[in-house]
Amino acid sequence: MDSLTCTASDLVPLLSSSANATALASFLCARFSTISSQLSDATHAVDNTYLLFSAYLVFAMQLGFAMLCAGSVRAKNTMNIMLTNVLDAAAGALSYYLFGFAFAFGAPSNGFIGRHFFGLKEYPSPDGDYSFFLYQWAFAIAAAGITSGSIAERTQFVAYLIYSSFLTGFVYPVVSHWFWSGDGWASPIRPNNLLFDSGAIDFAGSGVVHMVGGIAGLWGALIEGPRIGRFDRAGRSVALRGHSASLVVLGTFLLWLGWYGFNPGSFLTIMKGYGGGGGYYGQWSAIGRTAVTTTLAGCTAALTTLFSKRLLVGHWNVIDVCNGLLGGFAAITSGCSVVEPWAAIICGFVAAWVLIGFNMLAAEFKYDDPLEAAQLHGGCGAWGLLFTGLFATKAYVNEVYPGLSGRPYGMFMGGGGKLLGAQIIQILVITGWVTATMGPLFYVLKKMNLLRISREDETAGMDLTRHGGFAYVYHDEEDISMRPAFVMTKIEPNNASPSTDGQRSPSNV
Repeated sequence: MDSLTCTASDLVPLLSSSANATALASFLCARFSTISSQLSDATHAVDNTYLLFSAYLVFAMQLGFAMLCAGSVRAKNTMNIMLTNVLDAAAGALSYYLFGFAFAFGAPSNGFIGRHFFGLKEYPSPDGDYSFFLYQWAFAIAAAGITSGSIAERTQFVAYLIYSSFLTGFVYPVVSHWFWSGDGWASPIRPNNLLFDSGAIDFAGSGVVHMVGGIAGLWGALIEGPRIGRFDRAGRSVALRGHSASLVVLGTFLLWLGWYGFNPGSFLTIMKGYGGGGGYYGQWSAIGRTAVTTTLAGCTAALTTLFSKRLLVGHWNVIDVCNGLLGGFAAITSGCSVVEPWAAIICGFVAAWVLIGFNMLAAEFKYDDPLEAAQLHGGCGAWGLLFTGLFATKAYVNEVYPGLSGRPYGMFMGGGGKLLGAQIIQILVITGWVTATMGPLFYVLKKMNLLRISREDETAGMDLTRHGGFAYVYHDEEDISMRPAFVMTKIEPNNASPSTDGQRSPSNV
């Protein structure tokens, strides 16, 4: 928007015929300045309201995580998994307030970690308001929620408290600083970027959020080991089904709704014109396009999973469809703002097969993840970063990340391989960082006997042994872990005897 400010000296020549030209010019300039200030205030108000609304949607995803997790575990662990979801938000809020936000966005800083705004000291600043903090906190606890699904049904409560605080207070903020902060060494908004002079494009967090949470969960589940009964004595996979498909579907729809704050909300502002302004096309259009690409990727992944699993296992499975849908969302999150809608369909199609393939590998290597969180968020998140390096368009990249001439874009769109190379480096760096931090943490917790619950508690269920009782009355008839290794069946004798008159005896009636 052009400036509405002026000075009296600008207008005096135009008002030379007036006896009070200087006074009139000063009066008009004062009115222009007032209008300009009011428009600026309105712009800030609209942008902050938009960001706050997006933050509320992203926070509502915690409810989706809670429902999804509750439905995916057995009934005897429902209260436990619900409590861990509340803990992710509560412990994450304090750790992110005290340390995490400063490590992520505490500018000015170096390329590795932030150094200001601890406990929101000297904040807000000209570069951000409280709405930005709230939005980023909602992202941080989403990463912690992903990890909790991987280690569900067998993890001590204190371990949740420790890992959640560490992840949201240090591990995740450092990664978000690298790729989202204006000072981050791989951030696309940093001048003179250290990564191919352009940085990696991870618009809403396929890598920063989903890969961080997924890889952390991978190490937690690997170090903890599978749940009792997940694999039989011969090493064959045994399905430990969740107790409520209804909760899974409810949680999936809530997450779907929240993703419209997660991806479109990552623009942070909405009152911004493109191409000089004055037309119908602006950042509000890019936000709408981002919502469309998000929708198409998730829906394509859901349908691909539906028909693929029908061919592979012979039936239609709503749980698989829900996971496929979420896998498509996790994949498109990186490039949702810089790809065409038709490319989002390709993203969702491949994401479905990435999830199916990683689930097959998990069963082969006897890896147990009750919510498929590592496969879904880690695997599909990595594919999303690669997809962005292949399909990001030149026009959209320059709209979303302006100010750098010759910025690389998708290889399949004619932009060469520099962006794809940056995306691959991001995958490797995130994998290495999370492995180097969360892996040792889970290992130390295991050595201190703080990670896994006892065999007796796991068999009985943590709701009964740790939380004072079951969430509701239930019958886990298919719970393999509750059955003994050998079951003997009593065979009753047949009391029927032949009748002398050829009629059936009463015992045969």
